[in-house]
Amino acid sequence: MIEIARPEASEFAPYYVPYVARVPAGNLLDVMRRQGRDFVAMIRGVPEGRASFRYEPGKWSVKQVVGHVCDAERIFTYRALCFSRGEQASLPGFDENAYAPASGADLRPIAELAAEYEAIRGATLALFSGMSESMLTNRGTANGNPFTVRALAYIVAGHTFHHAAILKERYLK
Repeated sequence: MIEIARPEASEFAPYYVPYVARVPAGNLLDVMRRQGRDFVAMIRGVPEGRASFRYEPGKWSVKQVVGHVCDAERIFTYRALCFSRGEQASLPGFDENAYAPASGADLRPIAELAAEYEAIRGATLALFSGMSESMLTNRGTANGNPFTVRALAYIVAGHTFHHAAILKERYLK
């Protein structure tokens, strides 16, 4: 199994430092496999009546948070795919505050969102599992910032840890 080394600070934008810091030591793919199972279990444990809850007016619902995690993982892994293949074009950013309501997550059952996340995480694991060391250290630019592929892998995991903590602390207590 490939070992994905923790990225150096120069491999990603400073904005992502808290995400990368959330990722525990150990084989990243194993961490992501466990994390995926835990996140899906947490989502599936949310009763449908609670899935539209917002802890404050104007904040995302539980469903929108899950939809955002799905969207972000897709975007980060698309960037990783592009850079691993040598893409030199700068990739665009995304406005999560525009994507969340546009996703229609609030109109879907929470179980469907859990299944979607599970499928995305499976594809993420397959993507990173098939990469060589040289692919993982390839660099590219997204949203005006430099990234390595391995930094994007850590950002995927850290982003999910971040939102899982928010769900536990603000939504599901």
